[in-house]
Order: sequence, then structure tokens, then C-alpha cells
Amino acid sequence: MKKFALVLLMSLASLPLWAQSNAASGTVDLEAEKRRLSSEREAMEKRFLEERTACYKKFAVEDCLSESRTRRRIQSDSIKRQETAINDIQRQRSGAAELQKLDQKAATQREQDTKEKQEQSIQNQKDREQRAADHASSRASTAAGDAERERAFQSKQQAHADEQARAARLRADASANVQRFQDKQKRAAEHRADIERRNASNDKPRGAPLPPPPAPGTPAPAAP
Repeated sequence: MKKFALVLLMSLASLPLWAQSNAASGTVDLEAEKRRLSSEREAMEKRFLEERTACYKKFAVEDCLSESRTRRRIQSDSIKRQETAINDIQRQRSGAAELQKLDQKAATQREQDTKEKQEQSIQNQKDREQRAADHASSRASTAAGDAERERAFQSKQQAHADEQARAARLRADASANVQRFQDKQKRAAEHRADIERRNASNDKPRGAPLPPPPAPGTPAPAAP
């Protein structure tokens, strides 16, 4: 049974740490784990729909949608791997119960068997346990590799998103600088035009002065 506990621990590599800690004693609530994964899948789909809505408000819609679909696929694969691990554990528990029954029956029989048969039975049991442990170890190693690749992909995606955000900020700053330059040019042109109008008004020639009034008693000039 000690080796079977080791098999359970390896199979639980895709499950939360608290579940792994209970694997050896067989106290993991697999049905609760299935409900948890179902809730995670619902939350994943909800986030996916929210991300799609947000993507259509961005400039790079297709890139945003592609990243969202990739995240959804990775999360979905992770959930499927955990469900597979749970199913494996359920099968192993069932198999362990059958093995225990067989062991109990064999124990009674071994009392009557020869020493050679007892040794052969023990060796067969060890072989079965070793094969199960090897299989579980292989699955655990595969799950660990998948998790590492997922972390690397998420890091790359985050770096890409940061680069896009920086480029967007640079474009926005450039647009604002162009607008400020155009506003400055417009104000300068208006200022020059105002100065030219004032100068033109000051340089305009004044009208000829009116003639002085005639002296008293002087006849008025004849009309032409």
C-alpha cells in the first residue's frame, strides 16, 4: 500500500497542493475536485467572453482576440489534464481495492502454498506496482513539462502585450506633439497677421488740413 500511495502522489501532480498532501491517505475528495474544475471552466468561459468584448474596443482587434483564444486554450488544456489525473486516481483507487481483496485471498492461500509460489506471487505484485508507479511518474513528468511551457508562453505573451502598450503610448505622444506644434504655428501666424494690421494702420497718410476761415469783410471767392 505504501507504493500505491506513491502512485497517487504522482498522479496528483496536476491537482492543487492541498490535494497532493492528502493523496497518500486517500482522503482527497475527487468529486469536490471535479466541481472545482467545472467552476474554473465556467469562469474561464466568462473571462473569454469579457475579453472578446474588450478586444473589439482596441485598435489591434485580431491580435487581442488571438491572444484571448490562446489563453483560453491553455487554461482548457490545464483543466483537462487535471480531470484526467482525477480519473486516473479513481481508477487506481478502484484497482487498489481489488488488489486488497486479492491480497487478502492470496494471504489465505499462501499459507497453504509452497515457499516458491509465495515468492512468485510477491514478485508479481511488485511488478504490477512498479509498472503503475512508472506510468504515474511518466504522466507527472509530462504534466510538469506542460506547466513549464505554459509559464514560458504566458511570459512571452505578457512581454508582447507590454511592447504593444509602449508602442501605443509612443504613438499617442507623437500625435499630441504634432497637435501642439500645429497649434503653436497657428498662434504665431495669427500674431504676425495682427502686427501687420496694426503697422498698416499706423503708416496710412493723413488727409489735407482744412483752409482757414476768411477775414471779416473779405468778399467770398467766386464759385468756379
